[in-house]
Amino acid sequence: MMPYMTPYASPFYFFLLLLAFIPIILRFLWTGTRFKWYESLVTLFFLVISFAGPHLKQGIALICYVLWQVLITKAYFTYRQKKNATGIFYLGVILSILPLALTKIFPLFSLDVSFLGFLGISYLTFKAVQVIMETRDGVLKNYHVVNFIQFLLFFPTISSGPIDRYRRFEKDWGKTLTKEEYLTFLNKGTWNIFLGFLYKFILGYYLGSVLLPLMSKLALSGGTFSLGTLGYMYVYSLYLFFDFAGYSLFATGTSYFLGIDTPINFNKPFLSPNIKEFWNRWHMSLSFWFRDFVYMRLMFLILKKKWFKSRITASNIGYFALFLLMGIWHGLTWYYILYGIYHATWIVLTDAWLRFKKKHQDKLPHNTLTHLLSIFLTFQGVAVSFLIFSGFLDKLWF
Repeated sequence: MMPYMTPYASPFYFFLLLLAFIPIILRFLWTGTRFKWYESLVTLFFLVISFAGPHLKQGIALICYVLWQVLITKAYFTYRQKKNATGIFYLGVILSILPLALTKIFPLFSLDVSFLGFLGISYLTFKAVQVIMETRDGVLKNYHVVNFIQFLLFFPTISSGPIDRYRRFEKDWGKTLTKEEYLTFLNKGTWNIFLGFLYKFILGYYLGSVLLPLMSKLALSGGTFSLGTLGYMYVYSLYLFFDFAGYSLFATGTSYFLGIDTPINFNKPFLSPNIKEFWNRWHMSLSFWFRDFVYMRLMFLILKKKWFKSRITASNIGYFALFLLMGIWHGLTWYYILYGIYHATWIVLTDAWLRFKKKHQDKLPHNTLTHLLSIFLTFQGVAVSFLIFSGFLDKLWF
């Protein structure tokens, strides 16, 4: 029986990646073309070891899920020109989201839907819904089942992203690379993977396995407003970044070896001078997906229907809807919902401040010191939000 292996969790996994990638690297360097049939076998192999053993049911769920999404996207592409195209569009989106929604909602009623869920179902759903929406927009002119399946099952990013865009992925998938272009990919991939080792296996491990349990004990013995809770807040914030950014570096680095320019997920987020800038730097593929496929479309609908006279009011309503949805997506618990409300409120206040600042820019100081102060204060606010997100307050209060 094939042994189960968590993606990017052990040195042996990276050893297998290296062995599997040798023919791909040589093919790119020799001809500049993609080894498509071999890459499909590599994808199959790494999916099998990721869903083997105790996760075999998840593997079966993944197969059924992909068939479901192929059926939905193919049907929408075929029937999108019918008279009731709007109804077909909304039906397609609902049916595409349905498996994810069931895995989130049914457990609240003590209903077992484990046969539906698998590692990465959220990120695959975002990809599938994106294809339906961009087909409706007329951005996607053609639909290729094989390319769509390759897009969904691209194994370097299947478990936790980054969330790529179909058009960009399909372009890279069919692109011929010069030797110099592929060497650039190899350099970027090698750098990302080694930086990921530093982030996840050294800094992330020390923060999460050594410091975080210590701070947790101090906080539980000292109470909500103790130095232990403060320490837990900062350590958890740093741990969350280095652990997730490390994984994302592995995912993008592996993608580069395959000649796919997967977008990065983090861009020095803790150097952001305000919360809007933070969300342009933190988990970027997810925040941009929600911006493009939720917030912008909601704003278009609100303004088109003229539900609110003020564009500012419409924007604020959009922020609260967006971040509540993001909170609920993480889980239907009070702290995830509060996390969403917290960020929505902060962004609304930031927007108001930026408008005020623009009107009074001649009277307000703006220099290196104020910029550094903005970065410092933004990090404090973000750390508070991560303390909420962690669920640790649930232990302290209840």
